[in-house]
Amino acid sequence: MTEESFDFDEFQRQIIAEFRANDGRVGGMFEGSTLALLTTVGARTGLRRTSPLAYLEIDGQPLVVASAMGAPTHPAWYHNIRHNPAVTVETGTETYDAIAGIPVGEERDALFRKVVEQAPGFGDYQTRTTRVLPVVTLHRIRTVPDADRARGLGDFLVEGHDWLRSELVELRRQVDEIYEGRADAVTIDRRPDDLAQQMRRRCLEFCGALEQHHTGENMGAFPMLAQRFPALAPELAKLGEEHAVVARLQGEIRRLVDGYVSGESDPGRLRDELERLASELEAHFAYEERTIVTALNAMGPAPDFSGT
Repeated sequence: MTEESFDFDEFQRQIIAEFRANDGRVGGMFEGSTLALLTTVGARTGLRRTSPLAYLEIDGQPLVVASAMGAPTHPAWYHNIRHNPAVTVETGTETYDAIAGIPVGEERDALFRKVVEQAPGFGDYQTRTTRVLPVVTLHRIRTVPDADRARGLGDFLVEGHDWLRSELVELRRQVDEIYEGRADAVTIDRRPDDLAQQMRRRCLEFCGALEQHHTGENMGAFPMLAQRFPALAPELAKLGEEHAVVARLQGEIRRLVDGYVSGESDPGRLRDELERLASELEAHFAYEERTIVTALNAMGPAPDFSGT
């Protein structure tokens, strides 16, 4: 077969068929190699595309390298994950869904050095091209909680959301008590004015936590995520815009609660505004958890405040 007549797509299809027929084992030039099939979604077509790739684990982290055997341009599958990081990985013994990350800078360089230690051929590929060969990490998406898995940054985010949800539930309960004229039922002999003070403190605690939570995301987690997972950039931009909306609603609620005077202010208006904030905030939390929790868990472990 001449170089001009070589059909690379057909060559790949044969490898994929052999891989699936033999539990991940492939002969010929790949005999003895550990391969995986990586299925991505085409950036332009939206169709699923499967590529056989060398599959490595570095310190327990599964990864592949966008080497294209040292070609001058990145392979198509790499462009696909820059648009959609959701992939499917077949290793011969199992198939799992994952989110693909693209480490950069010193992190990428450290991983690539370890890759070359395991598979020196990648070092040869790097010498054939001026482009930096991307290392792509594969982070398994778990559909059920894994007790053996370390608590990640995404888990920490959800815990923060759940705490904010509980605080908001309590704040709404107190507003309902005032609106329905049952404030004295909260605590024996407690006057409505005292309950309003309790509610005000609760709102300040909640709003302060919410502000700190969003500032931390906008200044820290989101830029890191956008760098590691370029495909998430539009979603992260949307989340940033939603944070501005939530901050505005938060300010409105704070002013309403601070200005509340029992017997003079309108508790109905306060309740309606709080319900509006609650519904928009829950929609934001749900979208954020659906979009970035897995990616955040891929960034590293959750902070440990147990010693503080």
